[in-house]
Amino acid sequence: MIRVALIDAGVAERHAPRVVAARAFELAAAGEVITKDGLAAVTSGAHAHGAALADVLLADARVELVAARVFSERLVTSAAQLAAALDWVTEQGAALANLSAGLREDREVLRDAVARALARGVVLVAAAPARGEPVYPAAYPGVVRATGDARCAPGEHSWLGTAHADFGAHVRAGEVRGASAGCAHLSARLVSLLADGASPAHALGRLRERAHYTGPERRSS
Repeated sequence: MIRVALIDAGVAERHAPRVVAARAFELAAAGEVITKDGLAAVTSGAHAHGAALADVLLADARVELVAARVFSERLVTSAAQLAAALDWVTEQGAALANLSAGLREDREVLRDAVARALARGVVLVAAAPARGEPVYPAAYPGVVRATGDARCAPGEHSWLGTAHADFGAHVRAGEVRGASAGCAHLSARLVSLLADGASPAHALGRLRERAHYTGPERRSS
């Protein structure tokens, strides 16, 4: 089994048999992060965004899920919540963490949490826009930047190698569209290779070699 973290909007009750650890990270009025443990903390008030991405990650029967909820009814979170969740999933032994989220501003608390996770060998895959300004944590060095690619069917991925994103993947996951879905699909591709015994560096190299498309999508103006 391979332990995968989903830092997102919680999961659905149907995912319960595959969830090995669960914690919600909420922002209190004073600005501190408060936590709630247990499956109820990540299913109660959960947004469909997280459940759809969990479906993608759990398509491989070898995956067990660490569920960290940083969103609730609205897909809004903070650097402090993301950092606390990332530290926690690292302590839970996640081999890979999927972060289908992006903040516009670089924050030291998140930058440091990313560095700690990478130093512990966690593969971090974060959603990135195909164009426009960078977002965090995708823009931090060492993070795999993933987005949606309309060329990719389910099970396909692309090597983009652009200033904005490294890889692209299928743009749909249930009702979720765009970079969030592409990020989860790319994570699933990586997880499959890691579960087969590939090292992170080898898995990323194989993803690049096996890309169904190379270079960015061409869009008409």
